[in-house]
Amino acid sequence: MNFFQFFVWGAWLITIANYWFGTKQWTGDLFGWVFTTLGLSSLVMPALTGIIADKWINAEKLYGILHLGYAISLLFLPQINDPVVFIFVMGVAMLFYMPTISLSNSVAYSILKNNNYDVIKVFPPIRVWGTIGFILAMWTTNLTENKASANQFYIAAFGALILGLYAFTLPKVKPENLMNKDAGLAERLGLNAFKLFKDYKMALFFLFSMLLGAALQLTNMYGDVFLDDFKKIPEYAESFVVKRSTIVMSISQISETLFILAIPFFLKRFGIKKVMLISMFAWVIRFGFFAYGDPTSGLILILVSNIVYGMAFDFFNISGSLFVETNTGSKIRSSAQGLFMMMTNGFGAIAGSLASGYLIKSFFTAENGDKMWHEIWLVFAAYALVVALLFALLFKHKHDPKALGNIKH
Repeated sequence: MNFFQFFVWGAWLITIANYWFGTKQWTGDLFGWVFTTLGLSSLVMPALTGIIADKWINAEKLYGILHLGYAISLLFLPQINDPVVFIFVMGVAMLFYMPTISLSNSVAYSILKNNNYDVIKVFPPIRVWGTIGFILAMWTTNLTENKASANQFYIAAFGALILGLYAFTLPKVKPENLMNKDAGLAERLGLNAFKLFKDYKMALFFLFSMLLGAALQLTNMYGDVFLDDFKKIPEYAESFVVKRSTIVMSISQISETLFILAIPFFLKRFGIKKVMLISMFAWVIRFGFFAYGDPTSGLILILVSNIVYGMAFDFFNISGSLFVETNTGSKIRSSAQGLFMMMTNGFGAIAGSLASGYLIKSFFTAENGDKMWHEIWLVFAAYALVVALLFALLFKHKHDPKALGNIKH
């Protein structure tokens, strides 16, 4: 499940900029909206599907239905020749796909707990197969010479079809549906998860989830096209970094496989606050090294930037998911995971997509249309540094080695 969950995303997420700017030669004015669809769909759908899974429908069945809808939507994208229509159809696809990320966590956690496994120890090695799927999808797209072609969407659709059908064979994850007849409207609709915002610590956690979600979108939107742009410089045009930019970017996902496995140790040893701080400073290194890297003399910086990505991504997203899991009750668990998804891939994605698009177009694009990548990455690095410092000052958490948190709900 985890393998195909991210295979069907990785087949196009990192390479779509090459398709947009290269094959279609559409302008950059609208490109930010492609990733904004991820954010808009994450504002409502993960929380909504989490509520449905908590209250009415088996989570694994809902998960399968969503992936089948995602597969069908992807099949329409290669037929479109208008950027606005493309964005609309991509938005439909994201309405199906984005809630499956948090839903896959809920399904996995439920199955593991029902079989008496310790999710803190067991889930990370399982989740690593999602990263492997993402890597294989990127390699498949690049090695088949489809990083700028419409076939990347067919590859993703085929994987989504397999996953959608497979989901119906998973162990049953039935709705909790534990409420009395006098339950209020909020409880019946599963909105109790929003009460988490009343807790100062949880509210701060969700706020910084949004800010880090914005940083993630910057990498997804511009990482591959940044490396591909070196082809405009004659001395770099035939380099491996340019020819196989997607494979070079996949080093980021390869590093994830190592850092995911390290999460249980770091959480037990250092606690959630320090682990998330490590993630935030890793984002500073990620962007800063991109600013000074190039395919030859600066190759080591590009490689280290990609390696550090695993820590930047996993130490917040996976640890954050586990933090939510261990600090919420069973009745709102799927809903709470949906909220976490909403903040990272919803508000965070929208903020990152629109703000970066505006800044790059207004201040960091030359008259001939070339992007000023050095300045762009330095601005992103400064943003990550400010977020890290604010988190260090504002988020108060006493580490308990026996648990991820001590909040009672």
